[in-house]
Order: sequence, then structure tokens, then C-alpha cells
Amino acid sequence: MADDRLIIFDTTLRDGEQAPGFSMNTPEKLRLARQLQSLGVDVMEAGFPIASQDDADAVRQIATEIKGPIIAGLARCDAADIECAGEAVKPAERSRIHTFIATSDLHLERKLRISRDECLQSVRDNVTLARSLTDDVEFSAEDATRSDRDFLCQIVETAIDCGAGTVNLPDTVGYCTPDEIEEFFRSIIGRVPNADKAIFSTHCHDDLGLAVANSLAAVRGGCRQIECTINGIGERAGNASLEELVMVTKVRGDRVPYTTGIDTTKLYPCSAMLSELTHEPVQSNKAIVGRNAFAHEAGIHQDGFIKDRRTYEIMLPTDVGVAQSTLVLGKHSGRHAVKQRCEQLGHELSRLQLDRVYRAIIDLADHQKMVEDSDVAAIIEQVVADQAAGAA
Repeated sequence: MADDRLIIFDTTLRDGEQAPGFSMNTPEKLRLARQLQSLGVDVMEAGFPIASQDDADAVRQIATEIKGPIIAGLARCDAADIECAGEAVKPAERSRIHTFIATSDLHLERKLRISRDECLQSVRDNVTLARSLTDDVEFSAEDATRSDRDFLCQIVETAIDCGAGTVNLPDTVGYCTPDEIEEFFRSIIGRVPNADKAIFSTHCHDDLGLAVANSLAAVRGGCRQIECTINGIGERAGNASLEELVMVTKVRGDRVPYTTGIDTTKLYPCSAMLSELTHEPVQSNKAIVGRNAFAHEAGIHQDGFIKDRRTYEIMLPTDVGVAQSTLVLGKHSGRHAVKQRCEQLGHELSRLQLDRVYRAIIDLADHQKMVEDSDVAAIIEQVVADQAAGAA
């Protein structure tokens, strides 16, 4: 794979789905998996098989049906977990076992209650076991960015020696800043002797709103796999948003010179399907897929957009699967937008009529947030009728 090609590891069906309010049943997960296949993700983390029989069944069905992407199952560094994940992804055209253990002293002492030596031995034993079940193993060091660097380097070297072809160093609690995470990856990759034998991956959470920025900084630091989710869903504040990451590479290739295998025209349909399945709407101002991402209400913006869309849009809505931009009629709208909407509804108005229609729309917008086409049509009808009555 070319050095500028990023591997998109989608974990919507695992990290995203386990977040409160976003759970899906097996038919729903299969439906979204088909959409992710169409989107062109490289790796699809289908679930956490040991979590429940339903999750194991869903992973197995996805592994059986979905062709193209690598199908991954998550497992703790535990023999039962790994064997369960291995069985679930076994039917896949290309399977991966993704195994993890926490490596920060905080997690080792307070959560796992094991020593560093015990952690290291667990990595050695369980990565070796996973590698015996599939030729594609990913190892993750949970809470990597808050781990002791010397110990983390030892863990990473051991995981690669035991057969991990991908090493993920997640910012599990979204603690890093972009400059910090770039330096972190440069340091680890530079210090681990066998780093060239693995692809390094980044998995950033959005607790400080920096998941996308941190993921791109990690790429600058040497990562070539990004773990992300549709709509940025996931634990707590969520994960790095797949659609935002991909569109940064498309729109700002001059600054972020990497490519992906994603069909960007499928981004909005994928986002919309996820919202439908989970009954969790995307916030209106969400980048790329939010309802307002290609909507304009302010009169100055509408005037500029009508003259040349590039004045206020840096990408085409069709690039992400949105049919068209919209000029929203509200109390901030200008005459140019009102004139265009009237023409779209089939009405050629005189200057006087347009002025009266415009004033009526602004008055109405003071009482309701948005003015719909039916409202505009009714206003036009009333203005034309009043003018005719006056002339008579």
C-alpha cells in the first residue's frame, strides 16, 4: 500500500454501537454493514463477540455476508475472548482479531490490578494465541497516551514480535492535543526496533473536541490507519468522525496529502441510515452531514452564494451525497434569496410584488423559525390578490 494511502478502520458497529442510546440488533447491524461496505471502508470492526451471544452472532453473520473489507472482532487479552472472536470472524473473506489491554499505570493499578510484568506476559501470550487463529492481528494498548513511554515501547515491540501486524495506540480518554500526539507517535515509532514490521493506528476520542485534529496529527506522526465512526458516535463524547476525516483529505489535499478508498458520495446516506437505525439525530450544525452543513440563511451569505457558491462553500454537497445546497428563508434572509425561491416556485414577480412578499416573509419569520415553500406560495397568492383588488 502506498505511503500516502490511509487505512480507514470503521468501528461504528463496535465502539459506536456500545455507546448509550446507539445499540442495534443483528438485522440493523447487518443493514449498516452493507452500507459501510458500499462506502468503501478498509476495516469493519463488527463487534465485541464475547460481550453477548447476540453480538457474536452479529459478527459471524457480517463476516459471512460482507465481502471486501477486513472484518474485525474485538477481544481483551484473554484466551476465552480471543477464541470467541476468532470463531466469530472465521467465515470472513479477510478476518482480523483485534486484541487489547490497558498499559497505563493508572489502569494497571486501579482497574486491572496487575503488574507491568504481568501485562507484558499477557500481551506475549494472547497476541501469540490470536496469531495462531488468523494471519491478521491488531494489538491495542488501551490508554496508550497516558502510559510510561519506556514500558509502552517494550509492549509494542513484544506485540509485533508475537505477530501483531497493526499496532493501535489510542488516546482512550481524549486527553491529548495535536502537537502532543504527533510527537508521541514519532517518538514511539522511532524508538521501537521492529516498528517497520507493523502499521501504526490511531484511535482518538473526542472528550476535548480534538479527535479529528488529533487523528490527523497522528498521521503526521507516522500512523497510516485511522479508527473512526460514522457521525463520530462512540463512548462518552464519541470518536473521530469518519466523514470529517475523509473530507479533510479531499478538500485540503494541499495540507493533508493522503488518499482513502472511501466513496464520499455515500457519506450522507450512511449518516442518515445510522440516524434512522439508532433514532439518534445528527446535530444540525454537524460538519459534512448536519442538516445545516450546506444551508444558508443570512442575507449576505445568500447573496454571495447565488453569485458564486464558492464564496461560502468549500465543497459541493453532491461530493458527500447531499442533493443540493439550500437557501433557508428566515428573518436573516435577503431579497435575492426570496426572489430565487419565488422563481423556483414558478412565480415571476414585479419589483413591487417582490418587496411586499419579502416583507411578509420577514414578518412571518419573526413568529416561526423557518418559512416553508407552502408559506411562500400562500404569501405570493395573497400579495397578487391584494394587488389585483387594489387595481380594481
